Amino acid sequence: MIRIATRGSKLALWQAGFVRDAVLSGDRAVSVELVVIKTRGDEIVDRPLSAVGGKGLFVKEIEAALLEGRADVAVHSMKDLPVEMPVQLVVAAVPAREDARDALVTWSSNISTIEALPQGARVGTSSLRRQCQLRALRPDLEIVALRGNVDTRLGKLDGGELEAVLLATAGLVRLGFSDRIAQRLDARTFVPAIGQGALAIQCRRDDQATIARLAPLHHLVTAIAVQAERAFLKRLQGDCQTPLGAHATVEGETLHLIGLVGTPDGTKILRGGRSGPSAQSEALGIALADELLTNGADQILR
Repeated sequence: MIRIATRGSKLALWQAGFVRDAVLSGDRAVSVELVVIKTRGDEIVDRPLSAVGGKGLFVKEIEAALLEGRADVAVHSMKDLPVEMPVQLVVAAVPAREDARDALVTWSSNISTIEALPQGARVGTSSLRRQCQLRALRPDLEIVALRGNVDTRLGKLDGGELEAVLLATAGLVRLGFSDRIAQRLDARTFVPAIGQGALAIQCRRDDQATIARLAPLHHLVTAIAVQAERAFLKRLQGDCQTPLGAHATVEGETLHLIGLVGTPDGTKILRGGRSGPSAQSEALGIALADELLTNGADQILR
């Protein structure tokens, strides 16, 4: 029996189900059970994450279930997983990444880009990273704080409360809402969240049998790209209270990394990029962070 800990949202259950099915495809004799856990992040929906402790609120209770032996495996959205985790736990596998880009969803099929939104349009997002880049592109837009699962956010749009919402493309694709996407924002100009589109499959470090069972799910290219992004985040000591993002791609043996740090109002944004051997992904992430720190990111972070 393998018990997979997961949040109870539709997207989290899809992700856990994906891992369950992958495990079963490797061994039909094993039984797999989903253990649904409600996290603090799920309970607090009336305030932005930046005001209540960050995305780690989606992780702590699930990690506790692993540590206490109530679950054997945990499935997280990589962008929710803090760079520091309990030493008893390990990310045993990082599956192939879904589209990492942000997506614009609008109330009208005639509006297909951010540039085409009407003056003063209400756009829903609670991500400071998205808010920063959106304000830099369109300072006239009204940013409306938006929390909740994908259905809730789309419901606000469909109910006429908003003219547009910004969401992760990966979540929309996984839940079958690809047709709702008006624009997939270019990751080079609208930098995604660190780890966006990727999953982290976590287990206890001393559980070698489970680690071996999860090994076939690991996608090396995705893991290398995410390692660079997370090294960038760790070096900056960033959190949900600062708009920052990074996105890495791997071509052959070369890794390309872009990163961003900005102010919530979008008036100051620092960008940078690095390319180098994919075997040095962590070092590239640190180097890019140091470059931005030298150019003033330390002042923004303070």
